[in-house]
Amino acid sequence: MDLFKRKGNGVDELAEAETLAEPMPDEVFDKELQTLLTEDSGDDKKKKRVRKKWSKKRKIITFGAGAIVVLFLASRILGGGNQAMMVSVSPLNKGEVVEELSVSGPVQGTDSVEVVSSLHAEILEIPVKEGDRIEKDQVLAILDDKDAKKELDIAQNAYDSAVSAFQDKQLEAENGYSKARQDYQTAKANYDRTLALFQAGSASQVELETATNTMEDAKRQMGTYTLKNGKPVANESYALQIEKEAFEVEQKKEALNNTRVTSPISGTVVRVNCKVGRFADKTDDDKPMFIINNLDVLQMKINVSEYSIGKVAIGQPVEISADILNGEVVKGEVTTISPTGEEKGSGSTERIIPTTIRIIDQNTRLIAGITAKAKIELNKAEDVWVVPFTSVLQNPDGTMSIAVADQNKVKMIPVKTGVESDIKTEIIPLEEGALTEGLQVIDTPSDLLKDGMTVVIAPSAQ
Repeated sequence: MDLFKRKGNGVDELAEAETLAEPMPDEVFDKELQTLLTEDSGDDKKKKRVRKKWSKKRKIITFGAGAIVVLFLASRILGGGNQAMMVSVSPLNKGEVVEELSVSGPVQGTDSVEVVSSLHAEILEIPVKEGDRIEKDQVLAILDDKDAKKELDIAQNAYDSAVSAFQDKQLEAENGYSKARQDYQTAKANYDRTLALFQAGSASQVELETATNTMEDAKRQMGTYTLKNGKPVANESYALQIEKEAFEVEQKKEALNNTRVTSPISGTVVRVNCKVGRFADKTDDDKPMFIINNLDVLQMKINVSEYSIGKVAIGQPVEISADILNGEVVKGEVTTISPTGEEKGSGSTERIIPTTIRIIDQNTRLIAGITAKAKIELNKAEDVWVVPFTSVLQNPDGTMSIAVADQNKVKMIPVKTGVESDIKTEIIPLEEGALTEGLQVIDTPSDLLKDGMTVVIAPSAQ
């Protein structure tokens, strides 16, 4: 019993409390003890108050209070069964409860690109290194451009030849059509004159037929030319050849430009996977030549379980921690939630939803590529009645209550729960005015407790 004495005035507070407490009859205590220690089975099971499934942290917190109950049982047995149950209590107060979801994920830049090259050209120079801050279009590598220039010259010559051939055919079409039109006009005039003579009896039928055939031949010759807006043009195949060669020239020009490998974004060079003297399209393990990240604003990519995603919303505040921060916390917020889920893997049927957290605080020690822990604030209640999670009992009918010690008597108060953290919960009384500041709430009420039962309040630790 010395464990429960308070130092100072030398008074044994436990003995004093026991003198004030009304003893529990032995037969009642023995019955309750037997019920607690005997495992129910079959149809003889009795409904008891149950608590929600506890987390590891909650189990640790309740260990101390549970130890007091064990000590009470031991002292009750050894002392002849004349002691009231000992309970630990905490005064009821209002406070804040925050429900959080803890997840881990990699830190990365908000924009990331992989720079590659399809040119089989030797790398002559790499003017950047990992960690360099670069601007958009800044040169990352210079390649040998001899082959690219040669191929461009060949493509340009082919284009020039196609243009020349088109021009020749265009001139040929214009001259040919002009002559065919002139021949038709001459044949038409001759036909008109022969027809008039035939009608006057001065030309024979044979002469008229000859004039007619000559005119028709001239007309057909005119029809062999292609006209656009009434003007003759070269065959379309020559124009298509020009387009083909022009496209080839643009491709070769782009290849020549690509002998100077540049960054498509401003950012930081985080990886260089190429070397001078190697070919640009043959990097180590086929990795990209360069990886560029925009590290001005960092973000986290996390996967949220389908069972928790319903509580996550864009804009929710996040606290981010990592070993590199040495205990400091960085602020963030949820920015995107994928509209579709993915398989979790490892044979699990659970689905996960990719979610992005933007890191708001700047100039922190966070760096891309490390793993950080994020606590997402799912719900928050302020200025509410708060008790330890272990103080809430769930009754067999599904209702909930807390047990308070009022002048060494147990009083059960029906409540419902609100926002819950890992160790605390908001309670709301079902009866208005049932909760008041300073009520002595039993921290971990035993299933043996009944409304009106006498208890002894355990001394608080010094």
